[in-house]
Amino acid sequence: MRRMPGWPRSWRGAGVDAAMSIMVMAAGCTHAPATTEVPAAAFDRTRPPELGPPPAVVMPAVARRELPNGLQIVMVERHNLPLADFVLLVRTGTEADPSGKPGVSSLVADLLSRGTATRSATAIAEQKALLGVSLGAASTCDRTTVSLHTPIVQLDSALALFADVALHPAFAPAEVDRAKRERVTRLIELGDRGPFVASRAFDAILYGPNQPYGRQGLGTESSIPSVTRQDLRASYAAAFQPRNAVLIVTGDVKPDDVERRARALFGGWVPEGPAAARAGAPPAAAVAVVSQPTTIYVINKPDAAQSSIRIGSIGVARPTPDYFPLLVLNTALGGAFTSRLNQNLRETHGYTYGAESEFDMRREAGPFMALAEVVSAKTDSSLLEFMRELRAIHDTIPAAELSKTKRYLELQLPGDFETTSDIASDLIPLVLYGLPDDFYTTYQLRVGAVTQADVQRVAQRYIDIGKLTIVVVGDRRSIEGPLRATGVGPVDLRGSNGETIQQ
Repeated sequence: MRRMPGWPRSWRGAGVDAAMSIMVMAAGCTHAPATTEVPAAAFDRTRPPELGPPPAVVMPAVARRELPNGLQIVMVERHNLPLADFVLLVRTGTEADPSGKPGVSSLVADLLSRGTATRSATAIAEQKALLGVSLGAASTCDRTTVSLHTPIVQLDSALALFADVALHPAFAPAEVDRAKRERVTRLIELGDRGPFVASRAFDAILYGPNQPYGRQGLGTESSIPSVTRQDLRASYAAAFQPRNAVLIVTGDVKPDDVERRARALFGGWVPEGPAAARAGAPPAAAVAVVSQPTTIYVINKPDAAQSSIRIGSIGVARPTPDYFPLLVLNTALGGAFTSRLNQNLRETHGYTYGAESEFDMRREAGPFMALAEVVSAKTDSSLLEFMRELRAIHDTIPAAELSKTKRYLELQLPGDFETTSDIASDLIPLVLYGLPDDFYTTYQLRVGAVTQADVQRVAQRYIDIGKLTIVVVGDRRSIEGPLRATGVGPVDLRGSNGETIQQ
């Protein structure tokens, strides 16, 4: 489920305040803390509060080590709480799935904690609960991660479990069969949801269904049953290699101690086979789609009460020098609750609960996408408003809007370093994409340096109104005619996976 643009990652602060109030009342406390009242007349309620200057963010020093087998270790110390996070980052993800068998890498990640050579799935679950740790794995397009969050008092036992899960998965036949059944059930369920169908079809149409960025990372209802235990073991062996991995560590730790523990647990790790291939530049099929005039691809979902809209094109790779101008551009367009798309489609017109946009930057050029779930009767109107905003962002952004957008980004940054888990997550792109260690320290300065001309330049370069891929999932009987009447582009009917169908 997507987080609404601009919403905080949690509401725990409000929950804590409310809980404290209840505790105080329950304890019978009658003395409230002294406060200084400010006369109501002192507030000008016709103006929003003035934002203060952004607090400086200084990233703690990053320590780096490397084991003889090639495993890199990246560490940041934070000693305010007796907690630590360990992330084994593997630089291979679903992009490396074998042709015809999407979903293999994500199944590998799913099965890591379902049994090792010496621990059953039940034993792993029981030890996690006993130690009070969080342990899990996930695979995205260009990476797989195994993550541990642990109290320092349990560090030895937690790390032993972490290393066992990462290095010695059993892929037991019974667990493989169970994981495959669960995945197929999940895919059937997701296949009835317009947002999932729209995003899946968008990728397949944009990149081509057999290309790394066009495949569904979770797999398909037909591909998952064909995955064998041998497929899983081969995928694991190709991806999980010490020279293809980085151990990220944050929290109440010391570099020398971390290196000592890593040598003991990971020092004997050796490759089990050839390394996995990585995705290259977008294929010719994708370039051909991008060069076509803007086209509307309609996928029928009979009697749907809402339509899922995806609009975009191939964007840009993460190492781009245009990162900060694109960050500001996207925040103004659809990356915040007060962005243009959300204010237009939600606040002004009431077509949706939320509209947003994103540049999904990966090792190679990922997609640019603007999206929303809209009431079915307003599908054509919503598309026209999307197009209106995508055209308007090509104009010079007003100085006041630019200033507000940059301040939003500057003030948001400190919240990304609240916990050891946050810091570990923030280190992943530094390691994965080769970003400099001072990326976050200079972040606010570089956001502040973005100009109106910068935003206009990247908007005109990366958002081509005449060459957009538009996917709409909804009730064809009610939306096809109005969509054709918009004149935005020709309408092409597609199947639920984005495949061409008989019209």
